[in-house]
Amino acid sequence: QKKAGMRTGLQNGSYGYTNSGYSVYEEENDRLTESLRTKVSAIKSLSIEIGTEVKNQNKMLSEINDFDSTGGLLGATMGRLRTLSRGSQTKLLCYMMLFSLFVFFVIYWIIKLR
Repeated sequence: QKKAGMRTGLQNGSYGYTNSGYSVYEEENDRLTESLRTKVSAIKSLSIEIGTEVKNQNKMLSEINDFDSTGGLLGATMGRLRTLSRGSQTKLLCYMMLFSLFVFFVIYWIIKLR
């Protein structure tokens, strides 16, 4: 009996087709295709944004590396200053006093000229 029912469906030509000849399955297929197209477009824009973000992160990372090398240079300079300051406290104190006197006389001279 099932075979007879299938044959009558084939003979009548009514296997899911409407009167206009357009299949319900084709409509479903078109809807799914459009949905897929929308999702692919969203994934494309997301991957472009990810690429841009990766470029920005790489740029920031290179700047951090530059900053790190600057920090190493500053650390070496601070080490030299510590070594210099341990050498002789009296010389350092004398230089500071002479510098202070020099600044004082420069300021006095500027005020006197006005």
